[in-house]
Amino acid sequence: MNNRFAMASVAAMALAACAAEDDATETPTTEETTPMPEPAPADAPDPATPQGFVTTAASSDMYEIEAGRLAQEMGSSQAVKDFGAMMVKDHTTSSDKLRSAVASGGAGLATPPAMLPKHQQQLDALRSAGADFDRVYTEQQVAAHREALALLQGEAATGTVASLKAFASTVMPVVQGHLDHVRGLAGDAGGGE
Repeated sequence: MNNRFAMASVAAMALAACAAEDDATETPTTEETTPMPEPAPADAPDPATPQGFVTTAASSDMYEIEAGRLAQEMGSSQAVKDFGAMMVKDHTTSSDKLRSAVASGGAGLATPPAMLPKHQQQLDALRSAGADFDRVYTEQQVAAHREALALLQGEAATGTVASLKAFASTVMPVVQGHLDHVRGLAGDAGGGE
């Protein structure tokens, strides 16, 4: 009987020790457990700044033009090839408009000479997609146009350079049309959302 009592006492003390430890370590508040947004990669510009917006928008256009050319060459379906041709045409126009907005936006703004690493990685993935090209392309296009639309909406709403705000407002409906179009292609190519 003493053995049982001793074991019960040890168990009770262990539980008490655990409870004391729990009391000593406070439960974090909601503020402490709220995950912090992941920091942007070091090579990603801050799109909330005028130059960050220009760099991101210009890189996005460069990606769209090059991806569109790949779609025309490597796409399996005519719909993907046609969409690629539209991307080359429309994003070349967008690039021209962005350069004009930058020129009239004031000193210190410049379009980048090359696309961001993120966009280059997407192109590399397209080049190696092989038989899955149409699916990979349409999936990338849905994501890229969602990102571009959010970028443009942000600039149109809160931008501080009038020419960039006007550019964003002008290009938004075109990008929305691209997004609507490619969503249909993604569904047809089995890429879905």
